Amino acid sequence: MTLKTLSLAFAFASAAALPALAHHSFSMFDQEKVVQLNGTVKELEWTNPHSWLRIMVDDPKTHQPRQWSIELASVGQQSRIGWTPTIVKAGDKVAVEINPLKDGTRGGTLLLITLPDGTKLGHGGQRGNPRGDN
Repeated sequence: MTLKTLSLAFAFASAAALPALAHHSFSMFDQEKVVQLNGTVKELEWTNPHSWLRIMVDDPKTHQPRQWSIELASVGQQSRIGWTPTIVKAGDKVAVEINPLKDGTRGGTLLLITLPDGTKLGHGGQRGNPRGDN
């Protein structure tokens, strides 16, 4: 095999593999389980490829606040259904529904959030009812 052929084969294989690296699986979330949490927003990390909502939730055993990290869709997907970088602020009280992490750590993927004014928003990447309308 010539160096040119080998180089072209390597370049093609590398280019074909890039889309596979662009996204992860959602298999770490228990999609059969929905957890409802009431908490206080710590921060909204408005970034790609996924935004993150961090909320502080009182632990029923210790009565101490514990951070939960909740994965959202991309900035573009979230924006299309009404999310903005300032839609929630640190200190806001929110209610969320998530598919939790299978390993039991405090995290999950967002299904629905109820904002302080009662507005309901979902996960921009989900099908169905991302705006949370009835």
